[in-house]
Amino acid sequence: MMRLGVHVEGQTEEQFVNVLLASHLYGVGFSRIWARLYGKARKRGRGTAWPAVRGEIVRHLKEDKTIIATTMADYYGMPQSGSKAWPGRAAAAKLPYPQRAKAVEDALAADIQNAMGSRFDGRRFIPFVMMHEFEALLFSDCKRFAIAIDRPELASSFQEVRAAFPTPEAIDDSPVTAPSKRIAALVPGYEKPRLGALAAQEIGLETMRRECPHFDCWVSRLERRTA
Repeated sequence: MMRLGVHVEGQTEEQFVNVLLASHLYGVGFSRIWARLYGKARKRGRGTAWPAVRGEIVRHLKEDKTIIATTMADYYGMPQSGSKAWPGRAAAAKLPYPQRAKAVEDALAADIQNAMGSRFDGRRFIPFVMMHEFEALLFSDCKRFAIAIDRPELASSFQEVRAAFPTPEAIDDSPVTAPSKRIAALVPGYEKPRLGALAAQEIGLETMRRECPHFDCWVSRLERRTA
């Protein structure tokens, strides 16, 4: 039976994996699923250096040769230069939007393959890069999002944001207009881990997959590993 470790950058993603994603993947054949936050301390969060994350993934893969590892990292917060830089991030910024996440994922996969050696089965590492943040997924169903956080009157405001982009994943990464920033502007004091998890459960994985093609591609790749 397949086991999956998901390396995530924050508590919101951790709860999403442990509650919603795990429930689905158990149903397709995984025997154990767990999330691991980047670094040894929860407070690191966004901006964690890739060498530190790579070290944890490599140790994870070497310690247990029967598991699959993946990431749930947001493109928006990845360091692009210097010692913290994530592979492919700087080059991806020059590509058309639809190619960026895939370019970083390919670079991450190549870097892990290099670190693990030529005998490593690359199918055991399935990187996923979110465009641009986890919160973008919550715009998959604006009405349910608003109901989940007990602010039904905001459904039309959320929908106005959503309507400006081809998919929720395309909601941009400006410091003031990233998905989480847009939510915080409408919901002062927005509690990301608690309300994000509630909204994700209300919206449901099926809706997120339908509205967010890159996210759906990742879940599909994980599903195929149990076939």
